[in-house]
Amino acid sequence: MLQVKTLSYLSALKKNNNRDWFEKNRPSYETAKADVQKFIQELIPELSKFDKALVGLEGKKCMFRINRDVRFSKDKTPYKTNFGASIKPGGKKSPLPGYYLHLDPTSAFLAGGIWMPEPDKLNAIRQEIDYNFKDFQKIVNDKNFKKHFGTLSQDEKLVNVPKGYLKDNPAAEFLKLKSFVAYKNISAKETTSKIFIKQCVETFKAMHALNLFLRKAMD
Repeated sequence: MLQVKTLSYLSALKKNNNRDWFEKNRPSYETAKADVQKFIQELIPELSKFDKALVGLEGKKCMFRINRDVRFSKDKTPYKTNFGASIKPGGKKSPLPGYYLHLDPTSAFLAGGIWMPEPDKLNAIRQEIDYNFKDFQKIVNDKNFKKHFGTLSQDEKLVNVPKGYLKDNPAAEFLKLKSFVAYKNISAKETTSKIFIKQCVETFKAMHALNLFLRKAMD
């Protein structure tokens, strides 16, 4: 399980998001980072039992840097106030669909699928949904999928169906999506529970079929 002091560190960083404080408290950062990396490393073998594409993946290749890219942002605070890890074949830099853990004292969540794929991949996914809509429906209407996620995220959605598809296409509402993401909000308290790793496994397993469908479409 994750340590309470890891969340405490993130809370303190939110209040002191500057380089001087960060450097003075770097040992605390390194401890918190190691805690999350250890958790991810323990989680991967459990996920690999149903998603063989993750076999051999290293936890350190899944974690995102805490430094923010502020070049094009009005917010110039130098550090993220969360830990994030993208667990997918090839690690965080891979363009493939996978699983995501977002650890924050106030807005933790588990997610998966693919966010804003490149145009050619997006077109391929839409085409696969159009051609195999019954299979796709089975995935998003599955009782376990709906229990954990409800439905796919509706963020960044087109107003009209994309060019090349009819308005009355049965899959129209899914074809309008720019991302194919399922997510589940969790409390900070849950992340420090002894059963959190089990919760992660159950949640990510519920989206495995979605990831397989998306990976097939992008292949």
